[in-house]
Amino acid sequence: MVLFMPRRIVLAIALALTTTGACSETLDFKQCVGIALTQNPDLAMAQAQVKQAEAGLRQAQANYWPKLNLSVTATQSNDALNAFGLKLGQRGATFGDFGFRDFDSTNPNILSVAPRDLNHPDAVTNFNPRAELLIPVYNGGMVADYVKQAQSYVKAAQAGDRLARQQLVKQVLMAYQGVHTARAYVQVAGEARAAAEEFVRISTQLFKQGMAVKSDLLSAEVNLADMKLKSVSAGNAEAAALDQLHLLLGKPLAEPLDVGAPVMPVTLEGDVASLRQAALANHQGLQALRNQADGAAAAVAAARAGKLPQFNVMLRQDWNGKTLGLDSSSYTAAGVLSWTAFDGGGSRAAVDRAEAQRLEAVAKLDQASNGIAYKVGDAKRRAQEAEEKVKARTLAVAEASEAQRLVKKRYENGLGTLIELLAAQAQLDKARADLVAADYDQAVQRAALKLAVGVLDADQL
Repeated sequence: MVLFMPRRIVLAIALALTTTGACSETLDFKQCVGIALTQNPDLAMAQAQVKQAEAGLRQAQANYWPKLNLSVTATQSNDALNAFGLKLGQRGATFGDFGFRDFDSTNPNILSVAPRDLNHPDAVTNFNPRAELLIPVYNGGMVADYVKQAQSYVKAAQAGDRLARQQLVKQVLMAYQGVHTARAYVQVAGEARAAAEEFVRISTQLFKQGMAVKSDLLSAEVNLADMKLKSVSAGNAEAAALDQLHLLLGKPLAEPLDVGAPVMPVTLEGDVASLRQAALANHQGLQALRNQADGAAAAVAAARAGKLPQFNVMLRQDWNGKTLGLDSSSYTAAGVLSWTAFDGGGSRAAVDRAEAQRLEAVAKLDQASNGIAYKVGDAKRRAQEAEEKVKARTLAVAEASEAQRLVKKRYENGLGTLIELLAAQAQLDKARADLVAADYDQAVQRAALKLAVGVLDADQL
């Protein structure tokens, strides 16, 4: 045994340990979920959809308000009609603009004379600042229906965001527990390797004593090589699980990361019927589809409103002048009642199309409701199976461990064969690996049942 090491080696090891501890970040499950909820790309897309729906709602609500348009038009024209109109707008028309200079009372054909100033005016320059206010008064309820549709889409997007969050919680749980499961496999592989090394030691000792043949020693060494390979595979699985967690958290793969204590969701109590009822009320995917169906119904109402009369008011203030300014003020007030009496069946087709889209949304909702009901039943059965599997695997490990102990003792005393010992050890290794898999499956199936019912929450896992 080496009792002392050179000082530089001790310092190097200490520095390495200190550096590793400083760089590696250990996160518990809730911390992992919190980071994923802020950095995961899939969730960012769901949140972007919520923002789009909220902007659509504000856009629909804006139609309740009057619209104020401001404009400035600069015009120069020698067109007879336009030039005369521009002068009138500037309050600058004179009798001369009518061509009175060409009037001759002694001419018997005076009515046939074409006034030059009226027909061939000089170019007129005009600046026309304008403020126009459009006030919606009645539109058959179309705006209200569009607002209802937008509100439904906002609720649908919000429900979709909550569903994405629940799905992300499950994904983080699987990756987080996947790291612990991989490490449990590493431990199982380590125990199997240690047992294989012990078998080589025993076989070597018995071979030297003439109590075992050379083939037993060779078989033990082959078994040890196999266990070393499984240890390497288990280590690779742990690295892969950590990489998967990195991706879910939106962290660079090169960033050191470690996980805290294992997590196990609590069992969701209740029979299949009660859980299905809870799912119909709580599942965010169904909530999103319900809101989409409500939005489709509002779209039908909006399409029908397009067939009704509409009344709007327009208030306009104009200024006209040869230069830009607020000269020659004038106003216009108008009320416009419009009604599309005939459009070749376009309005009826719009209603039919909206109604068909509503029926499609309702059909999707019905289909999804049946699908959720099936998923709840299937998830409940899988969760119960996982519970029983853990119990069975735990018992199997205890029994296989005792069987291996007895066979090992027989082999050490020369009463058993190496084949029997290797078989007993293989059975124990398999039982341990099965228990690790059962523990992971139990956590996943419990979370899957909660997700199917729509109550998966990292804070109340």
